[in-house]
Amino acid sequence: MNLPDVSQQRSPVSHEPSLSWPPTPDALRPSPFPHPVLQALHSLSRMLLFPAYWSLDQLLGCWAPMARSSSLGWLKVLAGSGAALLSLMVVGLPLAVFGLVLWLPLQVWRRPFCYQPPPACWVWPQPWHPPAERGRCFVFFTANICLLPDGLARFSNLSHSQQRAEAIGTALLGSLRMSHYWATGCSQSLPGVPGGVLRATIPMGLDFVCLQEVFDLRAAHRLVRVLVPNLGPVLYDVGTFGLVPGPYIKVLGSGLLLASRYPLLRATFRCFPNARGEDAMASKGLLSAQAQLGILDGRRIVGYLHCTHLQAPVEDGHVRCKQLTLLLEWVEEFEAESRQSDDAVAFSVLLGDLNFDNCSGDHAKEQGHQLFSCFQDPCRLGIRQEQPWALGTILSTSTLHHSIASSPEMLRRALEQEKGRRLYLAGPPSGSHSGKSWQGRRLDYITYRGIPDSRLSPDVEQVTFSTALAGLTDHLALSLKLQVVCS
Repeated sequence: MNLPDVSQQRSPVSHEPSLSWPPTPDALRPSPFPHPVLQALHSLSRMLLFPAYWSLDQLLGCWAPMARSSSLGWLKVLAGSGAALLSLMVVGLPLAVFGLVLWLPLQVWRRPFCYQPPPACWVWPQPWHPPAERGRCFVFFTANICLLPDGLARFSNLSHSQQRAEAIGTALLGSLRMSHYWATGCSQSLPGVPGGVLRATIPMGLDFVCLQEVFDLRAAHRLVRVLVPNLGPVLYDVGTFGLVPGPYIKVLGSGLLLASRYPLLRATFRCFPNARGEDAMASKGLLSAQAQLGILDGRRIVGYLHCTHLQAPVEDGHVRCKQLTLLLEWVEEFEAESRQSDDAVAFSVLLGDLNFDNCSGDHAKEQGHQLFSCFQDPCRLGIRQEQPWALGTILSTSTLHHSIASSPEMLRRALEQEKGRRLYLAGPPSGSHSGKSWQGRRLDYITYRGIPDSRLSPDVEQVTFSTALAGLTDHLALSLKLQVVCS
């Protein structure tokens, strides 16, 4: 089983705040292993596992519904490539066995994420110095991008995970380059203007990016290459691997990836102990990070980010409820351990794919969870009551490859209409919904909270639903622009 990474979870905290900018993240190091030899052995074990992993993944893809849509075409694929893939898997099996024997014990020493710092030439944003700068906006972005191994992705009617990773990176890069060091001031919301918008582009001025289902490590590396030089430090390859209590063997990570424009001071990951079914093979859990945003009266201004992806099957509501309860406990523990007594906290943000909506009767338990008493959801008015501008974020897999669903601009136009929403947004699990206007099922959330009686107060300026990744994933992206003001 994996041992907790003590240096990440309970590193010593100085009582004297550092006024240097950027601060030195003493608790974060690039390698997930404490010694280079362990890192080298881990890389070797993955090389030995790769041939069998790749061939098995390709064989699995042949069985996906999209590959079997034509029985004759499926037989041709199986006859043409099946024998070669089976041969490769048989040849790679002895190497995989040796690689697994080497890989398993190494997980005891592995920290549950990789940290990639920005290059030496990276220029950090100017630190926030209230009250001279009374308020600052922070933009959060979350998306489930379905970068599973290619064979598994085909079961969601998606394929070519490596090419999709490149395209997603290109979409993010376009937004980041247009908004590099975008103005930190906040525009004033006009009275009566809704707090939510639908756009075909990724919002400018991204400060924090949280992605889910980045399970394929090669795809993760492609995204890291884009994000690190253009946004800032990245946490990736997140998860507790190997043998864990249950007993389970975790062969996939959490799929979480977090990038930040601001310096990251500390981070930790904790794996949910109650996963079941196919999710038991993945290391889903909570990734928490502390970022420094500026300095107030000689004290650090910090923000907390908590990224997660909950149990997927619809019928597992009781599992998700237990995960939500654990998640709240872990949030409090991390923030208590990370906070210096005189820190000024700007925000605590919890975001990710929670795998339940606020409109279906199938998710009644989750909709009334204590989570929504601790964190504010700007898209939600109450249990099974959404803001009139809120949209569902899960797309219908059967229409993913329609020309309209593959075009950001055309999908945006379609979702502005009732007919388009019914066609391209996934319906409720039970297969029926009320006759009122259908807005879709929102599985993706960005929730926030401030600290009571603090001089720093966060408030929502805008929520953005984005079709920018149309054709690349089965979710809409979600963004929150949060204005924090110093009183």
